[in-house]
Amino acid sequence: RKKDDNILEIPSIPNPFPELCCSPFASVLSASLLPKATSRKKQVIKVYSEDDTSRALEVPSDITARDVCQLLILKNHYIDDHSWTLFEQLTHTGLGRAIEDHELVMEVQSNWVMEEETKLYFRKNYAKYEFFKNPLNFFPDHMISFPSETNAALSHSGILQMFLSSSTYPEIHGYLHAKEQGKKSWKKLYFLLRRSGLYFSTKGTSKEPRHLQFFCEFSNSDMYMSLTGKKISGAPTNYGFCFKPNKSGGTRDLKQLCADDEQSRTCWMTAIRLLKYGMQLYQNYMQPYHGRSGCSPLNLSSMRSISENSLVAMDFSGHRSRIIENPTEALSVAVEEGLAWRRRGCLRLNSHGSPIAMSNMGMSIHRSQSWFHHKISREEAQRLILQHGLVDGVFLVRDSQSNPKTFVLSLSHGLKIKHFQIVPLEDDGKLFYTLDDGHTRFTDLIQLVEFYQLNKGVLPCKLKHYCARIAL
Repeated sequence: RKKDDNILEIPSIPNPFPELCCSPFASVLSASLLPKATSRKKQVIKVYSEDDTSRALEVPSDITARDVCQLLILKNHYIDDHSWTLFEQLTHTGLGRAIEDHELVMEVQSNWVMEEETKLYFRKNYAKYEFFKNPLNFFPDHMISFPSETNAALSHSGILQMFLSSSTYPEIHGYLHAKEQGKKSWKKLYFLLRRSGLYFSTKGTSKEPRHLQFFCEFSNSDMYMSLTGKKISGAPTNYGFCFKPNKSGGTRDLKQLCADDEQSRTCWMTAIRLLKYGMQLYQNYMQPYHGRSGCSPLNLSSMRSISENSLVAMDFSGHRSRIIENPTEALSVAVEEGLAWRRRGCLRLNSHGSPIAMSNMGMSIHRSQSWFHHKISREEAQRLILQHGLVDGVFLVRDSQSNPKTFVLSLSHGLKIKHFQIVPLEDDGKLFYTLDDGHTRFTDLIQLVEFYQLNKGVLPCKLKHYCARIAL
């Protein structure tokens, strides 16, 4: 149709192939055609791994900690077992905390102060939701009190219901060492955790209102664990934690506490997490992929490649091959094949075609394993296990510093870290490794770890989760 008698106006027709449009003045895709998520403001964050490699990520401004973990899991082809965590570490003050899955990463970074060197780490934390599975282990009887109308012998689920209820809340009580504001001294006081906040008694263990003094509330502060023990804060024990107000000016605003043992610290910190986040924690635990930033839910099967999805278990022992459909049979066949491989591997060929005894090869075969840490100290081993979570079965194997020829198995059990010496034995010209004075012998450390992953043996529990220094 004509317009103003001179200009012929042609109806606009959408370009069916916008990607072929090469004009520098024309947009390849209009904003209306892009998903809404791409129109959100993006920022760059830097995430570190245990070996101090790092990766820069351009992410939406409303991305959650869980979504960042999911992104790194996919980019690095890791298996998601719901234990991956984004960890905030304050280097100068020796403090750190696991960022909750639902927290917005940009909000966390907005609380950082210029003077403090703060980093985000991507690592495993097996203890993140362990209290939902075994609450009785986290709340010892002598530290918890229930309302008078409640039956004292609460069940597994009953304790959780009380913590997650908006109307009732168990009282946590016990002694803690508190650092006096503006001083280097610490004072041991009787503390009580209630729904309204954390209090201490000015008169022994009295719970009368006139003797209770308010210490801290949690809506405008975050809770951190001390990673350096007594070194920086001068605390009387190694089991410190503190509260840091959001956007605080530094260490002068910290409210520092320390417990007498790990069980006590774990109880206090777990109860405070539940008090602060309540049902949100339970939702994170039950729906680990649900985030606010619009990332689509993913499951383990979607992360596997096409070739992996096409793999099936086969049995070639008979005249004709067959597919093994029973999962139990498939697992037993896999174990048997693994054992057969080890038997065949007892004699390997060197570069000249001569056989090498497996006992000689066993001296170094373990170095390629993720659970082995070469030449780290006892303190470093304990720090690594603590960061991965004091869950029964978290372990690593390391060189012994006191005896260069032996190794040490460091294992978490009962909220404590225990160390077991792995001793080499020579019998009839062959080298073996043992944890129990030669009663059970293994040709190499891999065989030893595999055995104790399936059998408790002389250990207090089976080996379940290994500590690894991942790379990004």
